[in-house]
Amino acid sequence: MDVAKEEEHVLSSTYSVCPECLKRIPAQRVARGDAIYLQKYCPEHGRYQVRIWQGKPDYTSWNRMQSPERPETHDDTTTDRCPADCGLCPEHRQQTCCVLLEVTKHCNLDCPVCFAAADRNTGDDPTLQEIKDWFRMLLESGGPFNIQLSGGEPTLRDDLPEIIAIGRKLGFGFFQVNTNGLRLAADEVYVKRLKEAGLDCVFLQFDGISDDVYAKLRGKPLLSIKKKVIAMCCKYDLGVVLVPTLVPKINVGQIGDIIQFAIHNMPTIRGVHFQPISYFGRYPQEPRDEDRITIPELLRHIEEQTKGQMKAIDFSPPNAEHATCSFHGSFLLLPDGAIQVFPGIHKACCAPGVSDGQESKRARQFVARQWAAAKKAKAGNQAAHTLLAGDVSSLDDFLARVGKFTLAISGMAFQDAWNLDVERLKQCFIHVVAPDKKLIPFCAYNLTDRKGQALYRRR
Repeated sequence: MDVAKEEEHVLSSTYSVCPECLKRIPAQRVARGDAIYLQKYCPEHGRYQVRIWQGKPDYTSWNRMQSPERPETHDDTTTDRCPADCGLCPEHRQQTCCVLLEVTKHCNLDCPVCFAAADRNTGDDPTLQEIKDWFRMLLESGGPFNIQLSGGEPTLRDDLPEIIAIGRKLGFGFFQVNTNGLRLAADEVYVKRLKEAGLDCVFLQFDGISDDVYAKLRGKPLLSIKKKVIAMCCKYDLGVVLVPTLVPKINVGQIGDIIQFAIHNMPTIRGVHFQPISYFGRYPQEPRDEDRITIPELLRHIEEQTKGQMKAIDFSPPNAEHATCSFHGSFLLLPDGAIQVFPGIHKACCAPGVSDGQESKRARQFVARQWAAAKKAKAGNQAAHTLLAGDVSSLDDFLARVGKFTLAISGMAFQDAWNLDVERLKQCFIHVVAPDKKLIPFCAYNLTDRKGQALYRRR
């Protein structure tokens, strides 16, 4: 008797893609034990199964329904069903929150893990005029949106400050740079130019607190460089969000240490944004279930590794994007060094609530407020431990501390060819500007088959 088969229960149906050919195929979400699997069948290449949820928080209670908030404009020329031929298509159900501008495909690292599969020898960068045209297209598509300058490694462009200045002049209010930090650590003049141009946030690749992690994921020891970047951002009043790519057996055991590092370096560090590894672009081997970490597993690791300072129940699913795409929690560092969950201030962004069609807008506002550098208080931009004895007896002092010492802990589970769920993809609000000026959901734009061939990138 196949006991496991008897315990299997089909929850719902969706569509996915075949990892071999990327064709759209039917799929089912199936419960077995305390895990949820995505099962699918390609007539040409066979059956596939991948674990997408493991344990508590419970999948059904976390995965609540959300109301659609369709983009103001969409591409009526699309001919194929999602995820192919996007632009955004009329089936898309969420407005844009953050837009990635890939300003270069070049990079100064050769990371074994890279969603963009970036290298040192790709073609020409887009011109300033092309990027200006991207900004104008975004304004015509419902913008301004939050902008992430990405690549490749965007700081390889000497004119990155000019790109920010162009966007600021056109009315874009929040800029972050997605970077490995190598140039920021070594070129203080460049950091100063970025700040003066209007950069708000450094979205810093930060995979752990020991060099063996960087050697495995990035090809060389980088911890001292990461620390220099943070010091430079502190000097020039730039917010920093640490962005760890989590890989089982490499750095999952350092989740708590990364959070403690962030707390110690507040208020310069404004958040930690965990990204469980997704298998697109460049990666070492074809994934198995044990090569992944699901959202509930990550939340339990946070609770265990912070010794209960941050609990799984302190985190909420999003309001705007699909519930199983991400999580968020806000935490206040108190004067005595304790950490307190603080849902009330930022509830409108990510916690459960009534849908009113403004979820994407509130998410943009929250990120712009939380991830940018903290506003200067009377005590100045000092390290956290120097303000632990501060007085928060008055309302003004308390609100000042909230603005300065609130840490956002979040995570996003990107999709690849094995676990892609079209229903999730339709609700994506992180979009990439393709070279033809179409807006593509992040996970679709980066989707690659098991041989590394892309659906959109370098099309």
